[in-house]
Amino acid sequence: MQIAIALYENFTALDAIGPYETLGNIPGAETVLVAEQAGPVRNDRGDLSVVATKSFAEVTRPDIVVVPGGPDATNQTENKPLLDWLRAVDPTTTWTTSVCTGALALAAAGLLENRRATTHWLAMDTLEGLGARPTGERVVFDGKYVTAAGVSSGIDMGLTLVGKLQGDMVAQVIQLMTEYDPQPPYDAGSPDKAPAEVVAYCRAELTV
Repeated sequence: MQIAIALYENFTALDAIGPYETLGNIPGAETVLVAEQAGPVRNDRGDLSVVATKSFAEVTRPDIVVVPGGPDATNQTENKPLLDWLRAVDPTTTWTTSVCTGALALAAAGLLENRRATTHWLAMDTLEGLGARPTGERVVFDGKYVTAAGVSSGIDMGLTLVGKLQGDMVAQVIQLMTEYDPQPPYDAGSPDKAPAEVVAYCRAELTV
């Protein structure tokens, strides 16, 4: 089983690393970090580079595709090399997945037309404009397409998919070994829970 995690300039690191640490621990799986060209790819803050070990041209039949998001939607919706690769490999994938605004790339590639999907809460309108049917769920399955909400939800998506592929025991072993036992210091992880002034600030000052 080959798991291909797509990278591109200005991606959000945890969007990629969450699935890398969960899906990548499936016994016997080969995890490939892939980009337009092999080599280091900078994250959205410009202070971290992750090395893509293969180019898009070298990865033609992955079993699972993961597309992370990033703060500038045009990096997903107008990224021709990424979109062309998604359209080329999707017909033979078992699962095509995204984290956060990575869903915008799937939608821009025409893969989420009239499908239920999720993304970062600030990007829901953009996702709908690209033909998907947004939902506020944390992880959404529609056929072979799996989308996860913002950033940290990629861990949940990865574990959920491991459970479907390998069973509950393997998923629970991975959860335990990564000690994924969330106990956040604040209950502000969604716009439904966060204080109104925090939500207002994010809407006014931040973009995804």
